[in-house]
Amino acid sequence: MSDVIKTDVLIIGAGPCGLFAAFELGLLDMKAHFIDILDKVGGQCAELYPEKPIYDIPGIPHVSGQGLTDALMEQIKPFHPTFHLGEMVETVEKIGDPLFRCTTDAGKVFECKVVVIAAGGGSFQPKRPPVPGIEAYEGTSVHYAVRKMETFRDKSVLIVGGGDSALDWTLNLHPLAKRITLLHRRDDFRAAPHSVEQMRALVADGKMDLRLGQVTALSGTEGKLTGATVKGNDNSVSEISCDTMLPFFGLTMKLGPVANWGIALENNLVPVETSAFETNVSGIFAIGDINTYPGKLKLILCGFHEGALMAQKAHRYVYPEKRLVFQYTTSSSSLQKKLGVN
Repeated sequence: MSDVIKTDVLIIGAGPCGLFAAFELGLLDMKAHFIDILDKVGGQCAELYPEKPIYDIPGIPHVSGQGLTDALMEQIKPFHPTFHLGEMVETVEKIGDPLFRCTTDAGKVFECKVVVIAAGGGSFQPKRPPVPGIEAYEGTSVHYAVRKMETFRDKSVLIVGGGDSALDWTLNLHPLAKRITLLHRRDDFRAAPHSVEQMRALVADGKMDLRLGQVTALSGTEGKLTGATVKGNDNSVSEISCDTMLPFFGLTMKLGPVANWGIALENNLVPVETSAFETNVSGIFAIGDINTYPGKLKLILCGFHEGALMAQKAHRYVYPEKRLVFQYTTSSSSLQKKLGVN
């Protein structure tokens, strides 16, 4: 049990609502750890529309998704939350009153008194390419995310896709891999122009390969990939030798393991009461787009409100012997001290 990570609160989902919840919890002296399946914070804001303007954040006429994420990260700095990215919570087990044990797909184990589900519409799951039999290679030769770059050293890597993820990992893994082949269905990319220029320069120098077409079949035994069959845009069929494939076909939203955590569900959403946005399991809260209640609006500003009320109730679980005195940041010297205000 020495490897168990202990914290007051575990926040599942590092989108705007989860990030602001860490601020509200921090004001009340509760420490938080985050787990998010994405490899960066910000949730949908950072992943789906980082440059798209948001117009309905109170007091901010317009801000980009990434800009809001950056501002929230700055705001929670005084409370030093810990982030565990690229991981998904698989199990949530109640082991005390209140005490939960949560395990991720990376094998990390957390113990906390409060769990806050702030996972938007669920967890982002990578889209699986429509390639027959690909399941047999997943986790061994086919990977949907890069957790440790060293894993790909001296490998013949086939990267499939034309967005930022595909181009970024093409450039980042190129120095490590034995050979990189980038495959996209057309010679037009949705990635940052500078990344595309760097990739084309490597191709021109003969340092990597660019192929146009789609994977139609994989070859290999016992989960070990040896090659991929590619159908070109001219209907030609060819083989690419590779021992690792990284498909980047985008993300889809799925409720995922939440359905197995013992909490009530309603149309793939989590019903909550509205005094603190607590689920039917004491100590487990749901804020943001993943929850449902009469009059629910799926707005970031509503999620901020939910996080503030959640923190008040969470304090009872974390500090059952302490009386909570409500204070304003504008007038409380103790809160200002926590925030580092001079």
